[in-house]
Amino acid sequence: MKLILTQEVSGLGSPGDVVEVKDGYGRNYLIPRDLGVRWTRGGEKTVETIKAARASRAVRDQDHAEEVRTKLEAETVPVKVRAADGGRLFGAVSVTEIADAVKAATGESVDKRTIAIEQPIRTLGAHTVGVRLHDDVVATLDLNVIPS
Repeated sequence: MKLILTQEVSGLGSPGDVVEVKDGYGRNYLIPRDLGVRWTRGGEKTVETIKAARASRAVRDQDHAEEVRTKLEAETVPVKVRAADGGRLFGAVSVTEIADAVKAATGESVDKRTIAIEQPIRTLGAHTVGVRLHDDVVATLDLNVIPS
């Protein structure tokens, strides 16, 4: 099945890309979540429109992403979680909790889908995660996991 992506899909492509996917993946996942639309000959105009909009945003947003990266890397973000007496957490720190902590500490909104955690965070203390702010801009975020 040929689809035109309308949003970023990790491992598949960017908005405006024409991709070939399995029928079930397109029908059951991508199309219902508005991540893609069926490719048609008339859809080529859509592809060009999406790519032009993405190119204009990329130039404008890269400068802003650099500013946000500088701001995020300058601070250590405290993340409050429930923990046992031994310093072990009840579960793991989620990307939603990290995004909320970043918003509270710096005032910058970070999409939880752009936060990359290499291994689950299950202990108190200092941790490092990556945040993809733009295609070419990745911020390294220092977290301090503290008990609430």
